[in-house]
Amino acid sequence: MLNAVYQLVRPRQFEIVFRDLTLDSEHVLVKPTHLSICNADQRYYQGKRPEQILRAKLPMALIHEAIGSVIYDPTGTFRVGEKVVMIPNVPTEKSGVRAENYLRSSLFRGSSMDGFMQEYIETVPDRLVRIPDTIGNDLVAAFTEMVSVVYHAVSRFDRTAHEERGTIGVWGDGNMGYFTALLLKARFPKSRVIVFGVIESKLADFSFADDICLVSQIPKDLVVDHAFECVGGNASGTVIEQIIDHIGPEGTIALLGVSEEPVPVNTRMVLEKGLRLLGTSRSGREDFEGLVNLYSERSDVVEYLEKMVGAVVKVRSIRDITDAFETDIHKQMGKTIMLWD
Repeated sequence: MLNAVYQLVRPRQFEIVFRDLTLDSEHVLVKPTHLSICNADQRYYQGKRPEQILRAKLPMALIHEAIGSVIYDPTGTFRVGEKVVMIPNVPTEKSGVRAENYLRSSLFRGSSMDGFMQEYIETVPDRLVRIPDTIGNDLVAAFTEMVSVVYHAVSRFDRTAHEERGTIGVWGDGNMGYFTALLLKARFPKSRVIVFGVIESKLADFSFADDICLVSQIPKDLVVDHAFECVGGNASGTVIEQIIDHIGPEGTIALLGVSEEPVPVNTRMVLEKGLRLLGTSRSGREDFEGLVNLYSERSDVVEYLEKMVGAVVKVRSIRDITDAFETDIHKQMGKTIMLWD
């Protein structure tokens, strides 16, 4: 059978290619239904990656946040019509020490292989996680992957950081900061979670946090036990410097923000305070399963995430895809969801 793959061939230009799909006894066939646009997708779409990277990666189908409906499963793992979240990380080997998302041999949809902007996705059952009917919100489920990255970061933090967690600071008032603060409150309800940002109106959305604070108005004597950096980009250096100033000795700084350029770090104070810098990237099956279970157990978490649903664009053509990406560029907050029709 033929499969339509919608590839970005150069910045701001999509084209369709057709590829043969051969059904076998090992792979599940999924029809994508809801696709969520990530900032990483936008960097490719707008041509904001280095030229050599664009030349090496394109043409490529974008999107690594998506859910779909099973239409064929010879393995008997899923029922036809069952909703699943698709895992973009594709490991090619197993390690007893390193997680699948850190193995250098792993592939990743929308980065080192075609993403979910396809008519059908052929994958092994292990790369799919069932979406329980109890969740009942496909728009939130569409960006499960991004929230799973935060789930992974919080889980690693829990295994690494010292036990004094009275106050945890989250630097960043965007989507990543929102998801991080929300999962921290769900995981550590007794901790005081403070969100630091630059836009007062965006900080107002963090109603579940214990406190909010503009980065320009942080009291000099404020100390956090640990911190999460959720900003990235050109501001990373300034944010990390501010975190180092306000974190207590032997605290852990979890880094989630992505920057294309090297970021300066005040290593003198990192050494003096005995700090841990904890890098986290992507997520694996274990994180998806844990997050989906959290969704099922905590309807309030899903309700807060629903507030992060931004534009919803029905996609029936390449023109619609372009419109969705252009709409997403101008959003201030939230996730743009494509109804993949």
